[in-house]
Amino acid sequence: MDVKNMTMVPKLKPIFEARKHTDFRDLLNYAAFAYKTDDAFKIKTGKDEHKNPMYRHVTFLDFKDEVNSFGAGMLKRGHLNKRIAIIGKNSYEWYMSYFAVLCGLGVVVPLDKGLPYEETENSLIKSRADVLLFDKMHLDLAEELKKNARTSVTEYYALEEIPGYTSVYDIIEEGRKELESGNEEFLSLPIDPDKMQILLFTSGTTSKAKAVMLSEHNILSNIYMLDRVEDVRHGDVNMAFLPYHHTFGSSGQTMMISRGVTTVFCDGLKYIQKNIVEYHVTVFVCVPLLIEAIYKRIQQGIDKQGKRKTFERGLKISRFLLKFHIDIRRRLFKEVLDQLGGKLRYIVSGASALDPEVETMFEAMGINVVQGYGMTEASPVIAGENPTHRRPGSIGHSMPDLDLIVIDQNEEGIGEMVCRGPNVMLGYYEDPEATAEILEDGWLHTGDLVSLDSDGYIYIRGRKKNVIVLKNGKNVYPEELEDLIDALPYITESMVYGQQRHKDGDSKDLTICARIVYDPEAVGEDAADTAALNAKVQHDIDAINETLPTYKQIHRFELTDQQMEKTTTGKIKRYAQK
Repeated sequence: MDVKNMTMVPKLKPIFEARKHTDFRDLLNYAAFAYKTDDAFKIKTGKDEHKNPMYRHVTFLDFKDEVNSFGAGMLKRGHLNKRIAIIGKNSYEWYMSYFAVLCGLGVVVPLDKGLPYEETENSLIKSRADVLLFDKMHLDLAEELKKNARTSVTEYYALEEIPGYTSVYDIIEEGRKELESGNEEFLSLPIDPDKMQILLFTSGTTSKAKAVMLSEHNILSNIYMLDRVEDVRHGDVNMAFLPYHHTFGSSGQTMMISRGVTTVFCDGLKYIQKNIVEYHVTVFVCVPLLIEAIYKRIQQGIDKQGKRKTFERGLKISRFLLKFHIDIRRRLFKEVLDQLGGKLRYIVSGASALDPEVETMFEAMGINVVQGYGMTEASPVIAGENPTHRRPGSIGHSMPDLDLIVIDQNEEGIGEMVCRGPNVMLGYYEDPEATAEILEDGWLHTGDLVSLDSDGYIYIRGRKKNVIVLKNGKNVYPEELEDLIDALPYITESMVYGQQRHKDGDSKDLTICARIVYDPEAVGEDAADTAALNAKVQHDIDAINETLPTYKQIHRFELTDQQMEKTTTGKIKRYAQK
């Protein structure tokens, strides 16, 4: 790999003991042996006659039994060496069946539950799936797929009880009978940890999305890294919020199995805080948008109760005492922490940058917040923070067992992040050209531009493909300007881009422009007065420009109250906006 101005990123040093697992069956057996009758999952099943919630407790031994029984049942039905797709919301049944496929059955194909019909169908065609597992929310989709018969899917099974369909529990019963009769074929199926076992689509429309080929070695090597650096403990309670069809969600769940954590499920986006309290959640893996929403709710509650001065005084006392290694944070902020169940102690944030102010406030109250960075192609975690290495605004250091470098750095020290390690994908499925573009001599080009501080902490600056290169050679990073615009209280999102100054194209230089989405309610009376609204935004853009060098300043903007088109992961489709 021919590079210039290269810098190696420091690695996080392991601080916890962990066991390295050779494959998913090895992990399954280990978890059942190590954690036995502790709850692996706690699942709400409904309410009793007194309207109190009822729960099903799945121990680690139960989990092993149902994984093996489901696998044996699928084997009896002839699904060995098949491609098994799963679509549905997060559920115990989703993850149990996912795990069983990885215990020797074949290749698992997690599908994005947010995609429209055509893209789901195309994903099934491209992956050559043989079997589809689906939940009630996707019954209509399954019926339509069967009717159109354009995919290679021959069997449709339900993740829950659905009339007319064989459910995973029917298959579990069939498999359990096989095991009880002495048929242990599933338990001894050969597993090649270096072979493609997971076919997972990146976010985006199917025309843009690529199918990433991952092995069990890819996934479990990343779990081993995480187990040694993140403070996730046996006995913790985790709420599975991130979708399982993303590697951040499914690998995060696999880490919980390896560490002996109890997993619970959210009743819905608006019930998150209520569920955190209900289950006494201690560990929460989520995205910045959610953490920041919880932060705002806490701030609103403080103001509503007229306790702003008391809270601010508490923060000052907390920070002062910590300098002398006196930690009374959780006692000092007990009333606030009780709004989060009183047990929450560790938050892992990923997918995009977290507001440093939010991270700092949670830290001051006694909740450790760490950020991570990854991509599907790396199974997924590449860099992160941990309890001993954190810096607000950064994504920390490299994961252990991973080589992470910043290449082609410019005069500002900004360059592309590139990594090499056992978690890097096998390649893109049936797409050697796309694979060659991102993988070079085993090095994965992330496409993200970063800078490092004097201690090697990583700061994301933007996507390489989004950089606006001006005629004078200066680079403008759209994400940097978008953060400034989005900080305005009445703005919901923005997109910065470069546009030719003259329509005839005579000038090669670009004007920095912004498409800005505003919230009519937050704007107030000015929302109905176009001239007043434009004047308000222009005033605020001018204020932002005053903080920027001339070449970065925003010269044009367009306003709308319509949200921009996004991928299912919430990222703006830039190519669709201009």
